[in-house]
Amino acid sequence: MSRTSETDELIIGGEPRVDLLPPIVKARQRGKVLRRNLGFAVVAVVVLVAAGAGVAFWQAAVSQAQLASVQQRTTELLAEQAKFVEVRQVQDDVDLSMAARQVGASTEVDWKAYLEEIRDVLPSDVTIDTVDISAASPLVLFEQPTVPLQAARIATIMITMTSPGLPTVPDWLEGMKALPGYADGSPTSIRRADTGAYQVDLTLHINEGAYSNRFADTEEK
Repeated sequence: MSRTSETDELIIGGEPRVDLLPPIVKARQRGKVLRRNLGFAVVAVVVLVAAGAGVAFWQAAVSQAQLASVQQRTTELLAEQAKFVEVRQVQDDVDLSMAARQVGASTEVDWKAYLEEIRDVLPSDVTIDTVDISAASPLVLFEQPTVPLQAARIATIMITMTSPGLPTVPDWLEGMKALPGYADGSPTSIRRADTGAYQVDLTLHINEGAYSNRFADTEEK
């Protein structure tokens, strides 16, 4: 005798079931379930969109707040700078004045002190009668010699002197070599006056070593 399979097992006393609903009712039920699921999906999409919009709005608000902070800081900095506009203008004026002073004094020679040094070189019985100085200016360069071997110069001093005895001009010129900025010198003429004294015309050429540089230390500081 063969064994009966589980699928062929006879169930005695089971509850009989019969599906008497027409197909259209089942279709409506499935439609309701589908619509309900679609509703849930739409609600989920709406929630996600709303959440994304909220995040975007929050980020925009943060960016706007940061921008407003930066703009406020910029306004404060500009206001602080405005307080120092006058100070900067004064500083610019001072710098301009110092630069102009330096340029103006760039060719300055203390001629009074220089002539006193020349006086000290000459014998005590020699008098200086006239002095004629031609010098460079900040805007005009001094004319340089065209004769070879002559030294560059920034000024020329023409001196007329009177000596009671025979002038020793070479000794005078030798002593003048110690003068600051002395380039060279030579006698233009030597003549004897009716009184027996001698008049000497002397030409001295001066170079940049004679500049006083009054404001050089100030500019370096």
